[in-house]
Amino acid sequence: MKTLTEKYIEVRERSVLLCENLQIEDYTPQSAVFTSPPKWHIAHVTWFFEEMILKKHVPNYKVFNADFGFLFNSYYNSIGERIERHHRGLLTRPKIESVYEFRAFVDQAMIDLLESDHHDDVKALTILGINHEQQHQELLLTDIKYTLSKNPLYPKLFDSNLVRHYNSNNDWMAVEAGVYNIGHSSDAFSFDNELGVHRVFLESFEISKGLVTCGEYLEFINDGGYEKPEYWLDDAWYWIKDNGIKQPLYWKNIENNWFQYTLSGLEPIDENSILTHISFYEAAVFAQWKGLRLPTEFEWEVASKDLDWGTHWEWTNSAYLPYPKFKTAEGAVGEYNGKFMINQMVLRGASSVTAPGHSRYTYRNFFHPQYQWQFSGIRLAK
Repeated sequence: MKTLTEKYIEVRERSVLLCENLQIEDYTPQSAVFTSPPKWHIAHVTWFFEEMILKKHVPNYKVFNADFGFLFNSYYNSIGERIERHHRGLLTRPKIESVYEFRAFVDQAMIDLLESDHHDDVKALTILGINHEQQHQELLLTDIKYTLSKNPLYPKLFDSNLVRHYNSNNDWMAVEAGVYNIGHSSDAFSFDNELGVHRVFLESFEISKGLVTCGEYLEFINDGGYEKPEYWLDDAWYWIKDNGIKQPLYWKNIENNWFQYTLSGLEPIDENSILTHISFYEAAVFAQWKGLRLPTEFEWEVASKDLDWGTHWEWTNSAYLPYPKFKTAEGAVGEYNGKFMINQMVLRGASSVTAPGHSRYTYRNFFHPQYQWQFSGIRLAK
């Protein structure tokens, strides 16, 4: 079994490895308000360890750079002021070399602390920081992809196409009505929004064993699905009209042939592969068009033990809300999840860019319903 120090080093090294194919010019651009530049990501996750652990638990600790707290705080209001989110791409300074020096500085201090006698609080916060960095590793890849997709040359970052996955089973699975326990109950790590095991009653339902394919979604497009208001939620209809949405993100129709941008470049769409980069709005309208629905997050969790999942985040028809026994943690870490429990929808599962060992069936991901840039797909229920 790996020690906490070994786990820390492994995760920190993976973040650097994910950036090995970036050009120096790739580190700074911010292509949308919901994305962040690679330089900001790798600095922010380092700031987390310095701010949450080292400053509190290392006597006479001196921060690497007094300005970094302002530059690389994300949303922790209780800690202090920070730059506006949409200005992260304006940080041409500090240089990327300085950010990597910051990482090395904090890593040495963290390793020294972990190898010494320390409070249990250090262990708990380090595990949280490791999982926090794994979240940002996924965001790092999704944000890089979004930025590179804006380049008309459709640059290639990896040799592997990370979206070409296929269903192993297209049957339906029946789940009986009953009372089920929901939530995280083991001693293994979980985020606070998973805690508080509670019971829910579910009516009997059926859930698809496979995810919606690109070919199935093309049928919706060819049927004029983006032009038929009767299928769309009101907010969703105004979203597609205001933003000119006519197909999934990264799809391009070139001379009547469909392509999609991937991290291995622009490639023809494989109709048999699983659909990805779809918003909740599009997932919901497709289900409506099929005469079906999306599962709730509770249905998904109960069924997940017998499903094949993990290549795509799966939209559910559940709003992101606290469980009955949810409690906000004290201090800055209390801002981690609870304050976002409004106007967002829950996704379950994991994706092809989720960090290794970072998935579990109780994990509650959440995003606003219009966002497409995550590796998200559709599983139907009835």
